[in-house]
Amino acid sequence: MVKIFDTTLRDGSQGEGVTFSSNDKIKVAKALDDFGIHYIEGGWPGSNPKDIDFFKKIKSVNLKTAKIVAFGSTRRAQNRPDKDPNLCEIIGTSAPVATIFGKSWDLHVKVALGISLNQNLEIIEDSCAFLKDQGKEVIYDAEHFFDGYRVNSEYALQTIEAAQRGGADIIVLADTNGGVLPHEIGPVFKDVEKKISLPLGIHAHNDSDLAIAITVEAVRCGAVHVQGSINGYGERCGNANLCSVIPILRVKMGIECIPDKNLKKLAELSRYVSELANMSHIMNMPFVGESAFAHKGGIHVDAVMKNPKTYEHIEPELVGNVRRVLVSDLSGKSNVYYKASEYGIDISSLEDHSKKTKEVLKKLKELEHMGYQFEGAESSFEILIKKLINQFDDYFSLEGFRVITEKRGPKEDVLSEATIKVTVDGEKELTASEGVGPVNALDRALRKALTIFYPTLREMRLIDYKVRVLDTNKATEANVRVLIQSTDGSEIWGTVGVSRNLMEASWLALVDSISYKLMKDEKANKKIKRT
Repeated sequence: MVKIFDTTLRDGSQGEGVTFSSNDKIKVAKALDDFGIHYIEGGWPGSNPKDIDFFKKIKSVNLKTAKIVAFGSTRRAQNRPDKDPNLCEIIGTSAPVATIFGKSWDLHVKVALGISLNQNLEIIEDSCAFLKDQGKEVIYDAEHFFDGYRVNSEYALQTIEAAQRGGADIIVLADTNGGVLPHEIGPVFKDVEKKISLPLGIHAHNDSDLAIAITVEAVRCGAVHVQGSINGYGERCGNANLCSVIPILRVKMGIECIPDKNLKKLAELSRYVSELANMSHIMNMPFVGESAFAHKGGIHVDAVMKNPKTYEHIEPELVGNVRRVLVSDLSGKSNVYYKASEYGIDISSLEDHSKKTKEVLKKLKELEHMGYQFEGAESSFEILIKKLINQFDDYFSLEGFRVITEKRGPKEDVLSEATIKVTVDGEKELTASEGVGPVNALDRALRKALTIFYPTLREMRLIDYKVRVLDTNKATEANVRVLIQSTDGSEIWGTVGVSRNLMEASWLALVDSISYKLMKDEKANKKIKRT
């Protein structure tokens, strides 16, 4: 059994761009506990008000599995343990577990602390002893252990022996600078086990892009305690990514750590923490990223349709992920068949299905050559397929639109106004709307006109709008690609438009977005038209 120690809320929050409020930290802690994490490091209580607030609030949370951990350093050289502010702050949190770090590298002792080597050993021992006397479970993080061991193995070992004498419950060997290599782990652990009878753990940083490999190798060499963070957040290049470490241990190596039933929550946990950290979710993250089980090449898709094992190392469902098939100019017939089946279309049952599929592929490649990209706009691709196989009816037609943008004075805001004329079942509607920009005005005018005929459009709103200039060497005459994300509260969908004119590209994406909403409502037997 390997115990999982999560440091997302402490070391992870030190990563560039990562921000958690104290309430966010409570939400993350609840999610980690629900997932089955054994230890949750809440923060350094003496370092900032946010962490102090977290430890106050977490006392009232009923956790099912996890133990809350307060983090800090060994005492300062001039302080007695019971008078050291850092150690007293840890005690004051009422957290059942304390993690403290101490110096293993003689360079840090001499240069950073400016004390003797023997004095550092005393500090480590009596800091651990003080926390144990206060009834804490003590986890000792041997900071820079591998660097220290490399230059002075005898002293590095003496530091963790001091922690053992002080009553530490677990000794964690830390690759603080992220410079150790996997093949160096085994000999170090063998030497440590000759001196230390306590359970050993590993804390790896990712500066050499090896934190996961280091962690897995450490477990293979006897570590029973693993530290890391969700999504690998942390200082500099981050920590060992638990979203990879956990499935490697459980699925690949058969080691007990997180219950199998909980493993299916991993992808959801990863995205949830990204959202609360105010970070974009990394699409190509192994196991939990959107692209982890996404297939694009036609040969790959054909093989996966026959047997997923051909191009997937595990079943995506084991970690709560899903298989995705992408469509692009690299697609083959298998991609089209697979995507069509997702939309409930059985192309193989159509007359001349082979011809129809070739037409879809030909059109797809033409559009991608123009600059279309359907990987983030699958709703546009669904509409395209249905149009090409004559299973799509236009919900409205455009008679014309006009967009005016003007600035009436140097101190006045720029104003945009769109006028649009559409026809629905032979009935024409002319309307206008203002917006903060031309696209916003056009979007408002279009939906204002169509809501008269289709009331369910009131549920819909745009949540993202991206513009990409494609052939930049053509400057302002370049093609632009507009990607739009829309939602009606129950689903999010993406659509795309491409043109040399920004407004036309936006119009094409808007039309697909609205058409998809009406199409899905109709499919759900929802009454979409006014009576």
